[in-house]
Amino acid sequence: MDGDSLRERLSRARLMLVLTPGVCVGRDPLAVVASVLPHVDAVQVRPKPTGAANEDGGNAPGPARSTFELALGVLELCAGLAEAPLVIANDRVDVALALAERGLAGVHLGADDLPPGEARQLLGPAPLIGLSTHCAADVVRAGDLPVDYLGFGPLFSTTTKGYERGVGPEAAWVAASAAAVPLFSIGGITRERATQLHPNARIAVASAVLAAEDPAAAAIELRALLEGE
Repeated sequence: MDGDSLRERLSRARLMLVLTPGVCVGRDPLAVVASVLPHVDAVQVRPKPTGAANEDGGNAPGPARSTFELALGVLELCAGLAEAPLVIANDRVDVALALAERGLAGVHLGADDLPPGEARQLLGPAPLIGLSTHCAADVVRAGDLPVDYLGFGPLFSTTTKGYERGVGPEAAWVAASAAAVPLFSIGGITRERATQLHPNARIAVASAVLAAEDPAAAAIELRALLEGE
């Protein structure tokens, strides 16, 4: 997949869905995703258990097989869409390599994953690499790394990642203003909290869409808020 095309699509992205099956309230994750695909710009495939945090607040990497199978399922759903979202694997550089030819856009890395420089050497120049950041210093350091976008948070307290406190919308605005690449705020973002964000914000959400009674309606409403409607 052409790297320039991926980055151009990324530059227009506002709403990223973090596909975490554990927050789909017993529904088939792929069925939920199928209903929201037309309304999101990217899907980060993250088949991890919720609430089991390690020392830095993250979770242990999901098995390669579950990431591969879930990502492949999302890619197959995207095949019939004229404007398909970017599909990104969480943690798993091996899955990003294996599914690159099937349309997977890249990988999202956390603090305990493969360093971005090593991931870039393995993936080559085209695929996207995202990186989790948690403070302004992380964002500044990321400016010297071969990454294409940043996740920043948690913005608010969130049970999905086990954080009791968030950095807040002001910190996210400062980080986005300082970042050299697109920055997606993440963590505890709900429809009500989304109204606190600054104009032109980008967000990544899981429960706000996946656990909603009507996931598609929730995604549409979040997008409208981001676009000032």
